Order: sequence, then structure tokens, then C-alpha cells
Amino acid sequence: MTFNGAWKAERSENYDKFMEQMGINFMKRKLAEHDNLKITITQTGNQFHIVESSTFRTKEIDFTLGEPFDYALADGTEVSGTWNLDGEMLKGVFTRKDNNKVLTTTRTLVNGELVQTFNYDGVDAKRIFKKE
Repeated sequence: MTFNGAWKAERSENYDKFMEQMGINFMKRKLAEHDNLKITITQTGNQFHIVESSTFRTKEIDFTLGEPFDYALADGTEVSGTWNLDGEMLKGVFTRKDNNKVLTTTRTLVNGELVQTFNYDGVDAKRIFKKE
């Protein structure tokens, strides 16, 4: 249950470029840079309950490792995919419904921080979260 807890976005790396590659417009990208995102993760066995709360929205997500589910990103982009554990890493592989391109994201703990990586269409990014 290493991911359990409330995590607040602390900093990002290449996040604007990643969002641009995803097709997110300039205004939404600028808003996302200051979204004060907080992720609360509750894991019970293979079941995850995640609450994403930001300045602009709150969204709850429930999923079971290895089971496909549908999800809408903050900008409204719809994806379908799965989360799985790969050693100590939580890895999600999602396919966009509008263009069938793949978005890969991981969550790992590094030195007490939650590091979320993204890869979409050749562009990588990171968001680093501190535990509250």
C-alpha cells in the first residue's frame, strides 16, 4: 500500500510540451501549470480509489489492476486502458478514443516523492508530488 495517501503536485518537467503534443490548447496548458493538483490514493488489494482535486475540478476514479476501464482526462480527452503493477511501479497504458494513439503513465515512489511520468507520441514529461 505504498501509494496510499494524499499527494500534492510540487513541480513538473516538460509538462507543457507533453500537453501540447496531446493537443491541449494554450489557455488550458497555462491553467494546468497552476492547477494545485492533489491526488489521494487509497489501495485495497488490487482495488484503487483515486480522488484528483485541483483548482478547477474534482474527479473520483475507481479501478482494479489489470481490468480495462474508460476515463476522461482533465481536458475532456477520452481514453480506455488498464493500470498494472510492474514491480514497485504502477503503470497505466491507455488508448485515446479519438485517434487510437497510446498514452503511457507510471507512478513510482522516489525518495519519498510520488513521481508520475507520461509518454505520448514521443514526448516524455514528469510531475512530482509531495506527501501531505
